[in-house]
Amino acid sequence: MTRRPLGPVAIGAALAAAACGGSLDAGRDVPHGLLPVDERNPAILINDQWSDNWSGEHAVLLANSGGLKLAGIIAAASSYWPVASDNAAGWSRLVTAARDSGLKHIPDVTMSPGEPLTRPADGQIDNTPPNNSEGAKVIVDLSRRLSRPGRPVVVLACVPLTTVADAYLIDHSVADRVVVVAALGELGSPNAAMNGPNGDLDAWSDWIVAQKFTYVQVSAYYDQTSDVAASDVASLPKNAFGTWMANKQADIYDIPNASDQIAVLSVALSTLPSRFVTAVQRSSPDITVAFDSMQGPPLVPDANGNAWVVTQIAPPLAKSRLWDMLLDPSTFSP
Repeated sequence: MTRRPLGPVAIGAALAAAACGGSLDAGRDVPHGLLPVDERNPAILINDQWSDNWSGEHAVLLANSGGLKLAGIIAAASSYWPVASDNAAGWSRLVTAARDSGLKHIPDVTMSPGEPLTRPADGQIDNTPPNNSEGAKVIVDLSRRLSRPGRPVVVLACVPLTTVADAYLIDHSVADRVVVVAALGELGSPNAAMNGPNGDLDAWSDWIVAQKFTYVQVSAYYDQTSDVAASDVASLPKNAFGTWMANKQADIYDIPNASDQIAVLSVALSTLPSRFVTAVQRSSPDITVAFDSMQGPPLVPDANGNAWVVTQIAPPLAKSRLWDMLLDPSTFSP
């Protein structure tokens, strides 16, 4: 299987120059941080469950403040949370609470069920039967409408990569308009793994996305329970959004790799001194290894690769930025 040549979102000499502190040619803007996308890129958030992490709350607050151009929210299904309609209902309640409290620039929720993709017997990506899911159609449509040369749409994937891979199967050119930033997998030395969380649930989609897209894997996690501790609940805003967060606080997962919002924060908090991503490893998928149904291909160091692996983050920025927005009097103004 051969990696698709990278198109307008591709990295090439321009982004290599940016990573070294140089300037981009052809009038393209230098990325603000260490990744090929930043807060100026239109963003689509994909997640399954709404109650176990703070990805949605970070995203809608950042969208309201201009810190994230949130163009779409997709409520998908996974084997962790298999009922897409339940997931979408929860995300819709989050959106309603945010809008009722005065938050702006928040899109509607798209429900998108979809089983893991099936690897064809011949192992050829283009022979994979698509799901034709609603979420994949949203990615294709929004990327056609919103991507610009040098400014692709970023898909913030906090789930298995099924929906993104499905978008490629519907329209191969979507890979020229989208950069994928995924909360997924784990770090290794020297290779990163596309395994759990999320990567173990649809390994064939991992293989598709790792080869066909410009891909960012955020495999550095933090204790998300610190974002809103029990002692912080009384300080939450006295509105529908604050009540929503207060009711959710006790359900936030207290496990090492459950901080889905790392995908959102890696893109939105890209400018110094509030830069969430502090170290990356440029990489490529090793497609010479045998297919493994529990994980995607290893991501091996490669200075010219199509992948970035986030290896270090600044966890305190998650809470500080969240509470800056929650306590700012202008956040919930009419």
